Amino acid sequence: MESLNLLIKPASSMCNMRCGYCFYRDISAKREQSSYGFMNESTLEQVMKHALQFADKECTIAYQGGEPTLIGLDFFKKSIEFQNKYNEKQIIIHNAIQTNGYCLDEEWAKFMAENHFLVGLSIDGTKDTHNAFRHDMRGCDTFNRIMKTTQLFNKHKVEYNILTVVNARTAKHIISIYNFYKKNHFLYLQFIPCLEPLGKESGGQTYSLTPKMYGEFLKNLFDLWYDDFTCGQEIHIDQFENYVGLLMGQVPSSCGMTGVCSLQNVIEADGEVYPCDFYVLDKYKLGNLNCCDFSDIYQKREEIKFIQESTSMDAKCQNCKFKMICRGGCRRYREPSQNGAYSLNHFCESYYMFFEYAIARLQDMAQYYLRR
Repeated sequence: MESLNLLIKPASSMCNMRCGYCFYRDISAKREQSSYGFMNESTLEQVMKHALQFADKECTIAYQGGEPTLIGLDFFKKSIEFQNKYNEKQIIIHNAIQTNGYCLDEEWAKFMAENHFLVGLSIDGTKDTHNAFRHDMRGCDTFNRIMKTTQLFNKHKVEYNILTVVNARTAKHIISIYNFYKKNHFLYLQFIPCLEPLGKESGGQTYSLTPKMYGEFLKNLFDLWYDDFTCGQEIHIDQFENYVGLLMGQVPSSCGMTGVCSLQNVIEADGEVYPCDFYVLDKYKLGNLNCCDFSDIYQKREEIKFIQESTSMDAKCQNCKFKMICRGGCRRYREPSQNGAYSLNHFCESYYMFFEYAIARLQDMAQYYLRR
């Protein structure tokens, strides 16, 4: 196996915030056991040992939650120790973490910088849009505290990007959000459309993002981004850069843009492995690294046909003029499935609106980079 991707949940579904739209709280509530507590040292060692024995060239180790930093900094120091111990093949290791940034201090920032962690920091735009849904456990606002974390990151030169959830509030205020990010020199951005609770009809939540709303959001954001590009100012937005890359014949870095699920290993705190962060459910268990290895897990993945199922595409997608660049989107947005066939993407209308609006400029950008 040339490369291996891990997404470890050291604190399971536990979190020190209560975001209104949290998809993992919804997912964990649908399991027989909602939380598996903190990952112990023995399980961490088994995860690192099996991963570095299985991978050949590269291994990406990302930590997520819940809120992964709840387990404490010593856990991550021990993780680095185990990586050094078991990396006998001297493969390239990339460490990353997705955090709400709520409880980080100088020591955390120094550690992340010294150990070259790529940090995804969750911020939902300006003070008003962020505080609309991102509250602490007492229901209080969190924006000011997270902005102090960005100051720590800047001080210690932590490499980080901003992850923003696109919801009913952030979608309507993307112009002010984008300008706020520029003002604060947040130049690496990800925008993720919020998920509806699994199994429930879309549109019933206060944060719900309608397809038309998301389509307008994409158009407005693209205008801002493209204008900066033409002025020579590079703001990195993962989604748009992947579209340009697709037009250049490249493979997108985001699995939701390939049209088929990728090989993911989501590891809960007890060592159990699942095929996707959106499907950490009992029915998708692949095996526990305390008693099996990645060869066993990959065999189980083939048996449940998780990846194969994701290749099903709605007939409307098959005949769409934007099929090559859209590819139907992530399967989670194509739920529910019936008899193994997935529905049309919930945001199909959004993407069609966007591509009609932006495809010519995306193609121009692709040609520009191909000529360089």
